[in-house]
Amino acid sequence: MKKVFIFISLAAILVLSACGNKDNANNNTNMDMGGDHSNMGDMGSMNHSGSGEVPAGLKEAHNPTYKVGDEVVIHAKHMEGMDGAKAKVVGAYDTVAYGVTYTPTTGGEPVPNHKWIIQEEIKDAGSEALQPGTKVTIEAGHMEGMKGAEGTIDSAEKTTVYMVDYTPSTGGNPVKNHQWVVESELSK
Repeated sequence: MKKVFIFISLAAILVLSACGNKDNANNNTNMDMGGDHSNMGDMGSMNHSGSGEVPAGLKEAHNPTYKVGDEVVIHAKHMEGMDGAKAKVVGAYDTVAYGVTYTPTTGGEPVPNHKWIIQEEIKDAGSEALQPGTKVTIEAGHMEGMKGAEGTIDSAEKTTVYMVDYTPSTGGNPVKNHQWVVESELSK
């Protein structure tokens, strides 16, 4: 009887320990994400790091101001920790960059003037620049609820867009393959 009691006690301890570790793992994940996103307001859950894959049809820039491998400084406030962050260019592409207002497919308030999505991330965009006020369907997945969302073009800028790796100026984990910053948001 004593052996059965010890066995059951040990089994209960193992089960409770496993539950405790699972909860701690989830809390650590949430803390990491919360620290990077806590003051982002209506930026929602942005996917900081990307796969590095580029949309079909996107062409590499022939003569970008910042070449792949260049060290640059970001001057944009798309998300907390981006402004002033040191970055490395990992891709440069010629396209049209858009600021868009869209309503997430997950519900909630519209996200105003999200920067940036590009021509190749808009359903049936064609090759000509879209005008402000144009209604679009977004195919980019930069943020939760963005892919498939209906939106409106706020601004359009024919430019070179860059994919960058950077470490947030506020600290935290490095961000890999962030899409997109435009040329005017970078300096050496």
